[in-house]
Amino acid sequence: MTLERGQPWGSTAPLPDDGIIVASDTEAASAVATARAAGRAVPVLGLVGGDLCRTLGGTGDAARLRTSDAVTLPVDIAEVDVDGDVHVFLAHVIARRSWWRGQVWAAMNAEWLGRWDIAPRAHPGDGLLDTFDASLGLRDRARARRRLETGTHLPHPAIEQRRVPAARVALDEPLDIWVDGRRIGRARSLSVRVTGELVDVVV
Repeated sequence: MTLERGQPWGSTAPLPDDGIIVASDTEAASAVATARAAGRAVPVLGLVGGDLCRTLGGTGDAARLRTSDAVTLPVDIAEVDVDGDVHVFLAHVIARRSWWRGQVWAAMNAEWLGRWDIAPRAHPGDGLLDTFDASLGLRDRARARRRLETGTHLPHPAIEQRRVPAARVALDEPLDIWVDGRRIGRARSLSVRVTGELVDVVV
């Protein structure tokens, strides 16, 4: 069950003894994928780094996760299908040749990508992905990059933005595909979706 408008999200609760502490989005997605592949319950994840951690206000303090100050939040599990290979992601999928030229396509469950506030409206527990399709000229790209740190690059007439539970995209050319910070290869098309499953994370 995902977030409903006007309803509280998460609760004050520490990381359980069998929870796993992860320091990056790659580690978090790997922990979820490993548990699912083995038919085990997805573990509770303690976040001390990564873009999902930043989106949720995590401090990076591992000791805090075991205290009464910790907050537990249910986060959507999403998948990307790249040429028949399905990968779990919790933060984002990026398709790009270069940040400076060509098409850039993104599906964001987290708000942040490194120091960039890519998706200011993204909520990791609302059952939706924020997708962006951008093909900007060099001058507009430079201007947008300057505004990315504050999330003020939107709206922009050359950036198509959608909030959807699933999406399929045919890219202009084969692009490198990055899933939660890990390059998984190159593809011309891909599809993403929120699975309806949740993972509890602690920050």
